Amino acid sequence: MSPLTLTPLRFSSQEMAEVVQLYASNPEYCRAAGEYDPEDVPADRIEADLREEAGTEGCEVLLARDERDRIVGLVCLLDRHPTDGHPWIGLLLVHGSLHRQRIGQRLAGLVEERYRREHRDGIRLAVLENRPASLAFWGSLGWQEIDRRTDRQYGRPCIVMHKPLS
Repeated sequence: MSPLTLTPLRFSSQEMAEVVQLYASNPEYCRAAGEYDPEDVPADRIEADLREEAGTEGCEVLLARDERDRIVGLVCLLDRHPTDGHPWIGLLLVHGSLHRQRIGQRLAGLVEERYRREHRDGIRLAVLENRPASLAFWGSLGWQEIDRRTDRQYGRPCIVMHKPLS
């Protein structure tokens, strides 16, 4: 299996073009999240949103690259949630043409390993309730539902999941 690397998004024009393609390759996610029109993914809004995310204290926007340096995914991390103190995965997005090739599983594993090395005891994320396939994916990786609530930014119904790292 070829290695994947996570590197910070640098916001170059080439990277942003690939990131917009990444979002456009996931129309079901765009529809479910309601943030972007899947038929016309707005490059300027995606860049502005990711710049805001990357500029927030304790947040990182990371690009997942394969052995040929192609962007195959994107991961947004929050080092310490203001409510519970746990690290959170804010978004894990795999290029639509690469679904079902275990890339999401491998990226989740990289994030989990990072926080294990930092001696964190668990990690959390929220799955949109209207994304049962995402809920099944995370459940298959050992994540467990711990709460249901709306997300802080858009008020969408979510399922909060936790994975112990010890």
